[in-house]
Formats: sequence, C-alpha cells, structure tokens
Amino acid sequence: MATGKPVPEKQIGELVTRLQQAAGTNLESVILYGSAASGDYDPEYSNVNLLCVLKDTALPKLLALAPTAKWWTKQKHPMPLVITREELERSADVFAIELIDMRQQHRVLFGPDVVASLEIPMDLHRAQLEYELREKLILLRQQMLLAAGDKRRTWDLLLRSLPAFSTLFRHALIAQGLPMPVTKREALKALAGNLGWDASPFERVLDIREHRADPRQLEVQEVAARYLAAVEQVTAAVDRMLDRQGPRS
Repeated sequence: MATGKPVPEKQIGELVTRLQQAAGTNLESVILYGSAASGDYDPEYSNVNLLCVLKDTALPKLLALAPTAKWWTKQKHPMPLVITREELERSADVFAIELIDMRQQHRVLFGPDVVASLEIPMDLHRAQLEYELREKLILLRQQMLLAAGDKRRTWDLLLRSLPAFSTLFRHALIAQGLPMPVTKREALKALAGNLGWDASPFERVLDIREHRADPRQLEVQEVAARYLAAVEQVTAAVDRMLDRQGPRS
C-alpha cells in the first residue's frame, strides 16, 4: 500500500544532473529502485535507492564523482550503488533477491534500462533466500537481547527489521512459483494463507509504521514474542519447502 508521502523528486533530479556533469560520457545509466520506485515510500523509514552504472570504475573515475556523492549524503540519503554493466549482469547469481526486486520495480532516470533484461538463476535465488532468513533471524535474536527491558528500543527494532523480513516473505512466495505481491501487507497475507502462520504481529508493526496504530496501546513484549516466533516458523517452513523441491533451474 502506498503511503501517499512524497518521494524527494527534486533532490533526485538534481543528483542525476550532478552525476551527468561529473561523469560525462562515463555515466551509462541511473536507476531508481526500492520503495521510492514502487509507491511504498515513507520518508521516516525508507531510503532513496539508486543504481549508478559507469563504463569505467577505476579510482580516478570514481573520484570525479566524490563531490556529488558528498552532496547527496548531506541530504541524508545513502550512497548509490556504483557498478559497471558487466558486473551487474554477472552479479545475478549472488544478488538474486535484490535484482529480482530491482527488475520488478525500478524507474530509469538516465540512460538505457540495464535492469529489465537481467537473467536470474532461480536455484541460486532459493539458496540466498534461506541464507538471508537464517542470518536475519540470528541477528534479530541478538538485537532483542540487547533491547531487553527497553520498550522504545524494542519497537525501533521491530519497525526497522520489518522491511527486510517482508522482502524475504515475498521471495518465499516466489520460490514456490507463486505470484509476487508488490506491497508488504499483500506479502504478509499471501504467505500467511500459504503457510498457515500468524501474520498479525507483522501487521501490527506495519500499522504503527503507517501511523494507523499507537504503540502505546500495544504491549511491545507480547508483539515481539509473536514476531520472533513467526520469523522462526517461516524460516523453518522455507527450509523444509526448499528441501522438498530439490534442485531446480
């Protein structure tokens, strides 16, 4: 669901102009991806994600972009990903999740569309999915230990971890050959129906992110306990599901 909050189009446009001026003919393409391209952008939690494709990434060519990069980060935005077209195409085997998302939801700001035709091996996508779920589950446990007894810190952990888990839940559906939902809420409902797990703790956290609910009206430890249990359940289900599927191209 779109938040209705504006993407900083003026800043993005100025960045593209600065990149063109700084890189000249070395700039091949600039791609906007992520929530700013999908309509799910929230300036309180979302980043403006950009892919900057250069023909040459040797250090002198990179340094030509340094003033532009410093200006952009001063606007409180993360650095664009800087890559060559060949690197992008050859990265599909290790960044399958990220590039599937990018391929589905992106906007070309300059140059050719270098993303739409990417070929992504789905067997490696499934391997990355299980790795990412297990890694983020372990990190979630660590952070919950550190946040123990601190309601504000616990809410912040849940709010900031939700996008990553929502992305992985969408890809759990893709790994089963099911349609890929666009929004976080659609992904939660689809996976809940598919695996029979309780999506309500994620929906409560999403309600807070979208300012539909007041965290003061909820017991954070109860939400956190159900949130963690749900992540564990999905991770185990994905593991079993992928084992049953076996190798697939």
